Amino acid sequence: MYGARSFFDLTGFPYAEVFADAEYAWNVLDILKKYVDDHAAALPVMETAGNGVPLSEPFVLYEGSAVPAGECEIIYGDTAKGGLKVYFRQELLAGASLVMAGVTLLGRRITFGRGVLVESGALVKEPAIIGDHTEIRHGAYLRGYCLVGNRCVVGHTTEVKHSIFLNDAKAGHFAYIGDSVLGGDTNLGAGTKMANLRFLKGEIQVKTAAGLLNTGLKKFGAILGDRVQTGCNSVTNPGTVMGRDSVLMPNTTAPSGYHPPGSMIR
Repeated sequence: MYGARSFFDLTGFPYAEVFADAEYAWNVLDILKKYVDDHAAALPVMETAGNGVPLSEPFVLYEGSAVPAGECEIIYGDTAKGGLKVYFRQELLAGASLVMAGVTLLGRRITFGRGVLVESGALVKEPAIIGDHTEIRHGAYLRGYCLVGNRCVVGHTTEVKHSIFLNDAKAGHFAYIGDSVLGGDTNLGAGTKMANLRFLKGEIQVKTAAGLLNTGLKKFGAILGDRVQTGCNSVTNPGTVMGRDSVLMPNTTAPSGYHPPGSMIR
């Protein structure tokens, strides 16, 4: 009842195997570090990338190589819809990704998929895996062990730490996502915060109708099933587990525990 497939349709998610050994959906947080360590590849870029200094020039990633962006024509369409277009000498570089000047990369074990846009001012810390046609916006902070699927948005001043975004998950504005999983096509309203640590020491438990389930985790934010929506300035308590198509209303704090599919939390 609380397994990953109760919350997520993993069809088409390029990293679905990360959930293979997770009895409960939140068990994936025990698996995430090893998975990202095993699968994050080193950046094929100039020597200065990854040293923690903001990039002085943009670069294009194309078929495993870096191309100076200054020699390219860039069309900034809708990234999630494949609208980022890069031309080199009038030839379309299909699937090319763009990392803009002013981006800070901490380490080189960062994998960018096809058609990714990383805007100036973002900071990405290794290890991290970013899927196809995902947009990392100005001021975003990815703190490591982030696994982000296809067509996602990590928005302005959004902080992500040790978390998973399934395909089409969007956290567009001023969010904090720590030790959490966002299901497919979820959307976080501006200012959503996912608290991941208890005030009182101890492992986080999930409240269910059958009693408490011990997660074994000292840090656990939230599980949001597919198509969950959160309102502006909402908060989830540690160990919040929301079923598919649930809604957390604006300015509301979600109680920790399991909320069945279609819940309306006011």
